[in-house]
Formats: sequence, structure tokens, C-alpha cells
Amino acid sequence: MLDSYGRNIHYLRVSVTDRCNLRCQYCMPEEGVQWLPHSRILSFEQIRDVVAAAVGLGFDKVRLTGGEPLVRKGIEDLVSMLSGIPGLSHLAMTSNGTLLAPLASVLASNGLRSINISLDTLDPERYASITRGGKLSDAIDGILEARSVGLAVKLNVVVSPDSASEQLAAIEAFAQEHGCLVQTIREYRLDEKKRDDERFMRPPPCYQCDRIRLLATGELKPCLHGDASIPVDFSDIPGSILRCIALKPPCGAEASEHVVSAIGG
Repeated sequence: MLDSYGRNIHYLRVSVTDRCNLRCQYCMPEEGVQWLPHSRILSFEQIRDVVAAAVGLGFDKVRLTGGEPLVRKGIEDLVSMLSGIPGLSHLAMTSNGTLLAPLASVLASNGLRSINISLDTLDPERYASITRGGKLSDAIDGILEARSVGLAVKLNVVVSPDSASEQLAAIEAFAQEHGCLVQTIREYRLDEKKRDDERFMRPPPCYQCDRIRLLATGELKPCLHGDASIPVDFSDIPGSILRCIALKPPCGAEASEHVVSAIGG
């Protein structure tokens, strides 16, 4: 489906929760985050209905995000519900990987095809510092288990101004050893003007944008770098999606705040 600027919009990112078991420095504050009450979070059935409507309009790729999607109880059931939608060719997930090892097999069996896992360093102390307490070994276990059950794995590496080139080189070597891909992400803030930097794989240049987002609260968001959003009208889901696509700007600007835990990056 083409937007007003000729871009093919076929990719829906779905935030299933605003909650996360880590507190990564570039994602959320260490303290003071007010989690949304469960009553404000979409049910699995509501998510399925939005995804089915999007697929009916020509969307063929869906990615489950968070927060951390694996903290959502029963996430494997949602994967099964979505993978059965006719016309959905690729169901993916983005995760920090620390909760993945015991769930990887059932996620793959239920129809998940690929997973992007955040991995900014292979140094345990630096990992703990970046994530404010996470254990690198848990993420590594998740990566290895995902590969062992046949999931395609891409490692998301946030490159900050103080990142050492040796860190990226070490991650690339690790990825090659275990059959993973690497995706570099420029560290950015949503409350600063969007700028394209093609030295990095993500965020993509605005002219390549092919996605919209469904927030855990049931709002559709046309652009990460902006405040525009519309609530899903569950009496006319396709119309809501079309209105969201019509709101996509030619290029992102800036949002009023930086916290991305409920948007999914």
C-alpha cells in the first residue's frame, strides 16, 4: 500500500507491553517509570484483529516489540494466533534476549520466524552498566537457543559516541560464528529532530520508511519521530489503518518526549 509520498507501507510493528525487565540507558530512566495498568493494554484478541485487518490491506510483515515482549504472559499464544493469519508471510520479534532461552522452542513451533536481539557489547560489566543490571550470559543463552531451534537471529547493536570499534568487531565475529546477522543502530533521541545517517542500518532513512506502529494502548502511530497517533476504532479497523498511513509525514521531526519503552523503537 502506497502512502502519500509513494512509499510502500507493508510492515506493522506491534508493541505488546510497555514493561521491561531491563532499564537500558538509551531507552528509559532508571527510576520513576509508571507502568500502564493492564486495563489499558490491548488484549491478544484485539491485537489479532488489528493484524488481520492490516494483512487484509496488504501488510505482510509483523514484528512484536515492547517494552520487552517476553514479559507479556502468554506471548507464545499470541504468536500462534498471529502466525495463523492467511497472508502474513513473516512474523518477527525484537527482544533483549534475557528471557528467551526457555521460550525459544515454543515460539519457533508456534510460528515465529526471526528475532532481533539487543547486544551492544560482549563485555559482561559493560553490558550490566548499559542495561542497569542485566546479565550478558542470559542474553547469550537466548541467542544460542534461538539459533538451535532454527530461528533467524539478528543482533541489534546500538552505536553510541563512546562505543569502541573493538566492541562491534567482537560482536561481528560472534555473529559469524553462530550464524547471526548484525544490524547497527545509531543512538538517537525522539525529542531531537530526526536525521538520516546512512552509515548505520537503523533508523532507516525516511524515504525508505515502510512501517506504522500499533502501541500497546491501542493507538496507531504513523512515525516514530513525532507525536501524531490515532486510536484504533474497533468498529472500523481498516479505516483506522488507512487514516494512520495518510498521516505519515515525508520525514520525521521530533517528539515531545524520549521514553521509547511503550513504542518499540
